Amino acid sequence: MNHRSLDFSPTTSIETLKARASLLRELRAFFDTRGFFEVQTPVLSHDVLVDRYIDPISVSIGRETLYLQTSPEFALKRLLAAGCRRIYEITPAFRQGDRGPLHNVEFTILEWYRAGDGYREGIGLLLELADAFLSPAEGPKAVCRSFGALFNEKTGVNPHGASCEELRAAADRLAPNYPESYVAGDAPATADDWIDYLFEETVQPTLGLDAPVVVCDYPVGQAQLAKVGEPLDPDGGAREVTRRFELFGAGVELANGYDELTDPAVLRARFAENAAARRVRRAAALPTESRLLAAMDAGLPKSSGCALGVDRLLMLRLGLKRIDDAIPFPTEIA
Repeated sequence: MNHRSLDFSPTTSIETLKARASLLRELRAFFDTRGFFEVQTPVLSHDVLVDRYIDPISVSIGRETLYLQTSPEFALKRLLAAGCRRIYEITPAFRQGDRGPLHNVEFTILEWYRAGDGYREGIGLLLELADAFLSPAEGPKAVCRSFGALFNEKTGVNPHGASCEELRAAADRLAPNYPESYVAGDAPATADDWIDYLFEETVQPTLGLDAPVVVCDYPVGQAQLAKVGEPLDPDGGAREVTRRFELFGAGVELANGYDELTDPAVLRARFAENAAARRVRRAAALPTESRLLAAMDAGLPKSSGCALGVDRLLMLRLGLKRIDDAIPFPTEIA
């Protein structure tokens, strides 16, 4: 390859890089003044989150297989189990195949945990962050809305307990261009697949257009590493929900948080379910035992945690349309 013919230039401007540096300083100050301290954990690890749809990048070192982390969650929770109380990390993260206007294979994530917090406290901290970094100086502040109420308003369907038939009928009416695989093949869409699709197509584009919105009380089938329990909003259409919360601004998902699961038996069962789902979609097998599970066996404290996409936050602050405009060297020219 003749490197002289390659364009070395970054895809973003020097002004944007300076704005990025300023944002990172502000984010650190936000957490430092609230008693958190910054940590650094490995980007390359033996452990990895077993998710149905998120594919990590594996790296072979001798006879061992390690993984570039999709988030620092496992290592940060190990630190919680070791006695840390308020920690955060700003780090590169990686997801195989993620590429588009809002996605780069490598991206920057901010993740934080506060021991002792429950569901309400976790949402409260995210609302504080949203107001500090996204809300207009004079105007409406960040609000919290339940998933069920928002979904029902846009689709006419209560997502908590809805059947595939009800959800598909709503998709046929509101967003009929769903993937053909949803209704054909060996593994047609589940209710959770339909809910995800309808939320992304009909609800998400309307969120945070005037002020940031934190969505809470997700359907039980979307638990991941969150607790399942009583809803924050009793009028959201469910007696039991996933105690998960997400931040949206200008129709863009920015952060994902949990009232953190602490029961290792439940997590092992969820990993097994996700591993089975990965086999159905012929995705690579991932290890279902990890040092996180060992930490949870030893005792993970009650806590709330959240992960935020730094590149997307910068995009919204500067009015950028593509992640390529917020980072210097996207995957294609890295």
